[in-house]
Amino acid sequence: MVLLDGKTAIVTGGAGSIGLATARLFLDEGANLVLVDRDRAGLERAAAGLPRERVALAAADVTDSLSTKAYVKLAVERFGGIDILFSNAGVFGTVAPIADYPLDIFDMVQAVHVRGAFLAAKHAVPHMRSGGSIVITSSVAATRGDPGVYAYITAKHAQTGLMRCLAKELAPRGIRVNTVNPGPVDNGFQLAVEQGLGAATGMDGTAFFNALIPMGRHASPGEIARAVLYLASDQSSFVTGTMLMVDGGMSI
Repeated sequence: MVLLDGKTAIVTGGAGSIGLATARLFLDEGANLVLVDRDRAGLERAAAGLPRERVALAAADVTDSLSTKAYVKLAVERFGGIDILFSNAGVFGTVAPIADYPLDIFDMVQAVHVRGAFLAAKHAVPHMRSGGSIVITSSVAATRGDPGVYAYITAKHAQTGLMRCLAKELAPRGIRVNTVNPGPVDNGFQLAVEQGLGAATGMDGTAFFNALIPMGRHASPGEIARAVLYLASDQSSFVTGTMLMVDGGMSI
């Protein structure tokens, strides 16, 4: 029996590794899908080979209210409503001492992670059916502080607060809200972080992160996608307001 038969899911950051791995898994489990990303060309490449009768594409800036309304409207008009919102779009920013941290980068990172997740919920919630699920991609960074990672860590902590407020408000409607909190993932996003760390410190960034993870390795995008599927499906029917750590023990 498929887990998402006939349900409709929105996935932001859909052209990235976690978004696309999750989209494919949702489709395998019977869902209809609205795949959202800022990069139209990247979206088209990501959608190659997907069953287009069950997939709609939306090029959108998640920090923009009108763009968000548009992809929500697409989901409702194409598939009749919304059951799952996977708010997954994200950027890292940079690493710098507080006195040197670029204000424009700090603001941009907050806008993508926090405003983007807020707008997605604001516009999608009125169209969500009872029994639905909102999943926000957070990070192990939501549980820690590290010098210089001001924008990203601040944004990930803020997402936790947003998730908890939504979980309290939407529980009477039977809508669950949780974050999935990956540790380092074997993808381009993490590689860029590690290359930046290596350039700044002269160390091997990948080896540095692996040493912090009790399981001694990065996650695959598919491992994160399976955790998202759990939160999106009825298998987590009594789970709300939680941070699901998928970090190989890094937060222990």
